[in-house]
This record gives sequence, C-alpha cells and structure tokens, in this order.
Amino acid sequence: MIPRYFVVAESAHELQNPTSKEKILEAGSLLGLGPDSRVLDVASGRGGPALFLASAYGCAIEGVEISPDFHGVADARIAAAGLANRVSFKLADASKETFAPEAYDVALCLGASFVWGGLSGTLDALDPVVRPGGHIVVGEPYWRSLPLPEDYEDRSLPFTTLEGTVDIIESGGLAVVSMLDSSLDDWDRYETQHWDALERWLAATPEHPDAGEIRARYEREKRNYLRHQRELLGWAIFVGRKQG
Repeated sequence: MIPRYFVVAESAHELQNPTSKEKILEAGSLLGLGPDSRVLDVASGRGGPALFLASAYGCAIEGVEISPDFHGVADARIAAAGLANRVSFKLADASKETFAPEAYDVALCLGASFVWGGLSGTLDALDPVVRPGGHIVVGEPYWRSLPLPEDYEDRSLPFTTLEGTVDIIESGGLAVVSMLDSSLDDWDRYETQHWDALERWLAATPEHPDAGEIRARYEREKRNYLRHQRELLGWAIFVGRKQG
C-alpha cells in the first residue's frame, strides 16, 4: 500500500512527479497519440497524466492504482472533465493484474517502478502488453553524479546514472527515442507542494496518532532535499520504442 505519508503529502498535487503538464503533453505528441490510441497507465494516482492526455488527444486510457485515496480523486477528476467515456481507473495492485498481450499502443509507468521491484522488473512486466512498434514510457529518477556525498541521508534509493538508466531500458529490447528531463522548477514545485500539504495537515490534526512520525519524516526529507537532493537527483520521462 501507499504509505500514509504520501497520501497526506500529495493530497493537492495535480501531478505526482517532478514534471509539468507541458512535458506530459509533449510526451503525448511524441507518441503520436490520437482517438484510436489505447494507453495503459500503471500507478495512475490522482489521474493527472490521464486527464491531460485524454483531454488533448482523445486517447482511451486504462489506469490501475493501489491507493483508494488517490483512486477516488482520479475518478472524480475524470468525471468532472467529462472524460468517463475515454478514461477508466481500476483500484488494484498492478503487480497482481493480468493484462492482455499486445493490447496497448503505450504503457505508462511514471515514477512507480517500485510496483515491480525496480526499473528492470517494470520493463519486463510491460513489454508483453504493448504491441510491436508501440511504446513503453517510464518516469524514473537518476543520479546526476556519483559517488554520493558521505552525509547523504537516504542511501537506499536504487537508482543509477542517466546513462545507466538508458542502458537498462535498452537492454530489454527497447530503443530510447526521447527523454523529457525535469527542471529545477519542476522539482521545486513538486517538493514544496509536499511541504505545504504537510504543514496544513499537521496544523489541522496535531493529535493524530501518525502526526509525530509524519512530521519527523517531513523534516528529514525537507532537509535532505535542500542539502543534496535538489542538486544530485534528476528525474526524466523516458520514451522507449518496442522493436518489431
């Protein structure tokens, strides 16, 4: 399940990754999406990418999301936009779902490769569901430089360099044909929306049993972002074309 920390921290996010509406739409244009396109959106969250892509390109999108909180918001956003005939979301664990072979033109997994234990597992899971000549699109962090400073607090993040990330994607038979990198503005907007949402929640619910744990994590992650992560951690949308 999604930790409560992120349910609180991303309670007002339009997009739950350090990117922008413009970059999501640019990805849709690069993919050639249109009314006949069928898209799978894994870890569809609060529905931001699906909302933008279906609105702009008229494509059919099927999302899968494990968090009831995020899923409920996504359903409401799509209904309000009048897109329920083009977009649907399923409340489920995508790693336990079975998808029809070669049923999709595009499979998206933006910032959620943890669903299948990492980038390689995600690519292995999504490759069979995309038709030959279709695309797998992943949003993935990468380190701008290595080694990490000795005082970098969270050393468990399982990422590699930008070149190493592309190598992993292409090792499975995909060709990376485009990359949309996040700017510092994208990162700052994404991270500071966390800060604002967390401060509001902590002020409104100071006696909540999770308040102490959430505040400690919030303060730790804020410090880590300001000290090192803003400079060292990148994030990009990688567009991989399936051969055949």
